[in-house]
Amino acid sequence: MGVLSGLEPKAVFEFFEDLCALPHGTHQTGPVSDYLVDFARRRGLRYRRDEVNNVVIWKDAAPGYEDAPTLMLQGHMDMLVEKEHSCARDTEQQGLEIFVAGDEIGAHGTTLGADDCIGVAMALAVLDDDHLRHGPLECVFTVDEEMGMQGVRALDVSDLKAKYMINLDSLEERVFTVSCAGSTRVVSTLPVRREPFDGRVCALMVDGLVGGHSGEDIHRGRANANRLMGRALTALMEKTELRLLTVSGGAKDNTIPRDAAALISVKDPEAAKAAAKELAATLENEYRAAENRIRVRLFPTRSHFMPMDEESTRRAAAFLFCAPNGVQMMSAEVPGLVQTSLNYAMVYTEDDRVVSRFMIRSSINSQAEDTARRVMALTRALGGEATVPSSYSAWQYRPDSHLREVMTDAFMTVYGMEPRIAAQHASLECGIFSGKIPELDCISIGPDVVNVHTPRERLRIASTWRTWAFLRETLRRLK
Repeated sequence: MGVLSGLEPKAVFEFFEDLCALPHGTHQTGPVSDYLVDFARRRGLRYRRDEVNNVVIWKDAAPGYEDAPTLMLQGHMDMLVEKEHSCARDTEQQGLEIFVAGDEIGAHGTTLGADDCIGVAMALAVLDDDHLRHGPLECVFTVDEEMGMQGVRALDVSDLKAKYMINLDSLEERVFTVSCAGSTRVVSTLPVRREPFDGRVCALMVDGLVGGHSGEDIHRGRANANRLMGRALTALMEKTELRLLTVSGGAKDNTIPRDAAALISVKDPEAAKAAAKELAATLENEYRAAENRIRVRLFPTRSHFMPMDEESTRRAAAFLFCAPNGVQMMSAEVPGLVQTSLNYAMVYTEDDRVVSRFMIRSSINSQAEDTARRVMALTRALGGEATVPSSYSAWQYRPDSHLREVMTDAFMTVYGMEPRIAAQHASLECGIFSGKIPELDCISIGPDVVNVHTPRERLRIASTWRTWAFLRETLRRLK
């Protein structure tokens, strides 16, 4: 008996549990790709797997639907893996340890990966059910969405005939997502020099933060550990002379960093410890509505690293402290929508440089470019270099959408109310698909998934059932 046995919709949760049992972090989706190929072979369905492990599965129309337009159902195989510090699970070799608590499904110690394995599971349930009424189907399962949408970028769409596309990667029920932000990544590098320094080596830790999805949660006022590390270094430097040895924070481009760490050498450890304690109290007060508990801790340690010189230390601390982060502009047209933001996602140290990674999101391409230029200008002013390794445009709203009309009617039948039409600040693969297939009419839907990209991620069971009923009704009506 599986953990999810007895839950409805039965087929959806059976496929979801199968997927959760396989390791499928970004760049580790081979087992899921194999599973999808085996699924298609066992059912005699035509399929294609490409060199990066994207999988496309086709299914013919149900009787009476032969003349219906081709529909694409789409989701991504990979999950963003975040773990509690106490979690020893090897997610590169093991699946997840899932559990049910009331109306929610979670995973012990890790992210759940309902973003987007629940979408993949729904598409598989459609393909597996020969009693559903639907037109011709193209189910497209992509890899490595969580790291720059690399799978869909590499996907050959020349054999895809779909006129309509339902992306199953949204995180809020009762919402039709009809446009999304584009994304730009910036990598900044500051050179460092090292020399001996007569001080006491200490570890400076900023942790206890909530974190979250850098698109879905960027407006919630949550702290960014990398930015707070810059603030902590600056506060300590005002009380005692110090040198930076290493600094690190964050794990993924699209996750708000929950913790950061630095090794420093300080002249006066007691003054530095007092400054850290004072800052911790200040931050708890500032972020009391958005964070559970922010900790700033300093304790003695050892290190084989030679300290950076004074100039390198000041430049690195200044960059951490001054780098832009968070919401840059709200939309004047769509109430409550973040128009442009950036996430100071990662910082790490190599022997001769400090590297920082930023993820910029915007529904206005020119603002994304302007924000990237600001990060690059700051980097260059401090003697470093910056590059833009990837960028893609926003998904534009389609004023006239037959798919939206059909799905609205289906929604009214299932829910007895109209859906909320929304733009999304997080990026979706719809943007790249619509760029590759300009005539494609896209909408993104999904059940409620909360606290995405954190170990507190939960999938709501009743919401999944309703979303499945709505998807089935949409298939029936799309003729």
